[in-house]
Amino acid sequence: MQFGWTADEAASFAVMDAFREAGGNFIDTADIYTNWAGDVSYGGKTEEIIGRWISDRGVRQDTILATKVRGRMWEGPNGEGLSRVHIKRAVEDSLRRLQTDYIDLYQCHWVDLDTPIEETLYALDDLVQEGKVLYIGASNYPAWRLMESLWTSDKRNLARFDSYQPQYSLMERSLFEYEAMPLCKHYGLGVIPYSPLAGGFLTGKYRRDSAPQSVRAEGNLRNYGNERGFATIDALEEIANGYNKTVAQTSLAWVLTNPVITSAIVGANNPDQLRDLLGVVGYRLMPEEMSRLNDLTAYPKDWRPIWD
Repeated sequence: MQFGWTADEAASFAVMDAFREAGGNFIDTADIYTNWAGDVSYGGKTEEIIGRWISDRGVRQDTILATKVRGRMWEGPNGEGLSRVHIKRAVEDSLRRLQTDYIDLYQCHWVDLDTPIEETLYALDDLVQEGKVLYIGASNYPAWRLMESLWTSDKRNLARFDSYQPQYSLMERSLFEYEAMPLCKHYGLGVIPYSPLAGGFLTGKYRRDSAPQSVRAEGNLRNYGNERGFATIDALEEIANGYNKTVAQTSLAWVLTNPVITSAIVGANNPDQLRDLLGVVGYRLMPEEMSRLNDLTAYPKDWRPIWD
């Protein structure tokens, strides 16, 4: 989501080049990236940048390409959502911007409770049957809606969600762990969490007496800049020093040590940032280290999610 926002096209190409050189092959984006950037950008720009890179480098067959549908992309009642009308137009737009004739993983970005789940799944199944989409997934779904989707696919013999993309990090655990994690484990969904560094808070750049100058700093400090958050960073740093690793790498290692997690989605504005994050490859934590971090970021045992 940085491409076309905090990283211009040249920087975005450099990041993807470095990712490919390191052996990476999975790129996740969304059609609405970066429609929040005002005059700087627009929805679909990130897909356009990725599409030009894939075409220029000739790497489509070697790239697992994932994008998402749900957000507002044009005016009118069908300009957003998970209706058949919106999905049919949105996928064609994404295919054009990405300069490809198929998408490896097409994900529902978040729920649309105004559209029957059957309508959404029938539309997605059509795309799979047509070869425009190979697999489908869900992001930000509450566990009950994810379960309803799996049940409907089974009942109607439709393509099912094979992956789930939650927000998940040491600072954001409960919404995934409490209900969705056991669901994904039981039904075999690949889990590819986003924001595993809590929007950058767990990179090691945030300290009790200092914070980076960035577009996310104010929100990160408001959400996590408390004793719990800084105590977690202290513990991450101590563990990291024992492995000659960084705080960011250790934060990612905590996510990846969880056996339910398939991979973690990271973003970078330049190749150096990416190379630092890729230092997590092969790095996992011991049970006592996991327990220590889990205790520091524990949530109430009687916590229950409440959905509208």
